[in-house]
Amino acid sequence: MTNAQPGHVPTGLGAIPTRRFGRTDMAMPVLSLGGMRFQQSWKDLEPNAIEASSQSNLRRLLEKAIGAGLHHIETARHYGSSERQLAPLLQELPDPRRILQSKVPPNPDPAAFEAELKTSFSRLGLDPGRDRLDLLAIHGVNSSELLEQTLRPGGCLALAERLREEGRIGAIGLSTHAPLPVILEAIGSDRFAYINLHWYYIQQQNQAAIEAATAHDMGVFVISPTDKGGHLHTPSERLSELCAPLHPIVFNDLFCLSAAGIHTISVGAARPEDLDLHLEAVALLPRAGELLPPILERLDAARRSALGDAWIANGQQGLPRWEDTPGEINLPVLLWLHELLEAFDLESFCRARYGLLGHGGHWFPGSNADALDGEVKEAALLAVLGASPWADQIPGLLRRLREQVGGQAVHRLQGS
Repeated sequence: MTNAQPGHVPTGLGAIPTRRFGRTDMAMPVLSLGGMRFQQSWKDLEPNAIEASSQSNLRRLLEKAIGAGLHHIETARHYGSSERQLAPLLQELPDPRRILQSKVPPNPDPAAFEAELKTSFSRLGLDPGRDRLDLLAIHGVNSSELLEQTLRPGGCLALAERLREEGRIGAIGLSTHAPLPVILEAIGSDRFAYINLHWYYIQQQNQAAIEAATAHDMGVFVISPTDKGGHLHTPSERLSELCAPLHPIVFNDLFCLSAAGIHTISVGAARPEDLDLHLEAVALLPRAGELLPPILERLDAARRSALGDAWIANGQQGLPRWEDTPGEINLPVLLWLHELLEAFDLESFCRARYGLLGHGGHWFPGSNADALDGEVKEAALLAVLGASPWADQIPGLLRRLREQVGGQAVHRLQGS
């Protein structure tokens, strides 16, 4: 595919400004079209199984995105039918500024990784001997083991680098849900030109990673800010009140795009109208310095009122890792969900995240609190909470959270 000229910000980009995407030197629109929600199925469908209505919806979405200046399309090998559905429309709707990105997970067998990459080229309608994929991310580098599979001599990254040297791939990055130390190790390897990671108002734990990526002149792409940022397509009434006069999506976009080091954020659109609030946010970006402070003050006041200053200061202090907790209960995540529920009434988000624990693998590791008082006794939990100033209260908080949002298992990429 054709990417923007290095170091050049094209004119006529409509509503969407661009930023230099780190050392890729691409002119990256501040909004990117993520391919995780517009596909018909999480299964890799055959062409004759793709419905005309699904393709018509995707066509209208792409037409609107191109017209607005969302020239970056981001998908993945395992986003079901996403790549296959994109392929004919990329040809039918040419865009000279298009930046196409796909993602392939690491594999202990580099030959299997290469086969997946070839499949990705094929699904996207690219000739692996002629066409170039502008951006390739090693997808889901979520643990030290997966990072080692990626970086080791002769591993997945070495293979991707060979294809880059042959002109088949533009820039290589990584997409990660890993703990911060693993992300920092990946950045410190200086082998990646860009990074896809999570960072938004309700989850800012990766701030140090953004700073490290900036120091390494890497492009920074914030993934899933609307869904993982609190189910903002269907925000709670409480959050909507606190973000007024902005919609929570508009607030969160402004928050992310005003932060130093962030170049683009993903718009996970399922239909054309899903773009509207994100375009509104970009139009308001010059006023972010005026619009954000009063909302941030209200959000902070709501947290302090619901949780108390003492909890905010040290509620996460001294918590063991999920690997070191009886039943692999992920205390840092569960107490974060407790905070979001109490402060902002993010019930649907907390229910989904709670239900995913125990079913998310390395994408969302550890377990929820369902085992507490059964397989895991309170005494065993207290035995690993000695470093927490809230040890005596945490079991009760977990029980309350379980009552509020427990009861339904959730599997990653449900619908597959």
